[in-house]
Amino acid sequence: MNDIAHNLAQVRDKISAAATRCGRASEEITLLAVSKTKPASAIAEAIAAGQRAFGENYVQEGVDKILHFRETENTDLEWHFIGPLQSNKSRLVAEHFDWCHTIDRLKIATRLNEQRPATMPALNVLIQINISDENSKSGIALDELDALAAEVAALPQLTLRGLMAIPAPESSYERQFAVARQMAVAFEALKARYQTVDTLSLGMSDDMDAAIAAGSTMVRIGTAIFGARDYSK
Repeated sequence: MNDIAHNLAQVRDKISAAATRCGRASEEITLLAVSKTKPASAIAEAIAAGQRAFGENYVQEGVDKILHFRETENTDLEWHFIGPLQSNKSRLVAEHFDWCHTIDRLKIATRLNEQRPATMPALNVLIQINISDENSKSGIALDELDALAAEVAALPQLTLRGLMAIPAPESSYERQFAVARQMAVAFEALKARYQTVDTLSLGMSDDMDAAIAAGSTMVRIGTAIFGARDYSK
């Protein structure tokens, strides 16, 4: 077993253990492997180990990888854009990715809707919540969610699937859980209003246990799978 396959197995075991501790089935939680800055060879190792969903933060890098693997026999991969999205890059996301996690304004949602090819399924989107109210983070406040959700849900080439957040780092499990529960409550309310909503993208390596206990359905894990990132390239 290579390092990436070993790491994936360990992460899956941790997800399963966290789910068991709070009485959930591990199948309820999707593992999104965050492959930003990692070469196609590393992703190929993860694919060989059974991983199918990958998250990319940089548009062009993600598109290059999508095109690379499209030329192979890997037709069942799922590509998630999880970085901040600028208007001038929206077409690339609309034309290549399966999901976009970072919808935080109607302008971006409208562009993605208009630019999504009619030959492709609707783009799955998540609304990003700035749950810790950090100036440096993208996302909207919870009190803005209802209005934006209604606007996004009306766009025919998008499918509103749920919410995403990147909470500020917290050292205590209790605090991590409290923040995650705020997200989960908002998610459940949204789910009650829109039948397409089924995804709460919440939790990374350091707060995954609390996120799963609170109700996350998708965790985004990178370094624990692929090793430290090299930003020098």
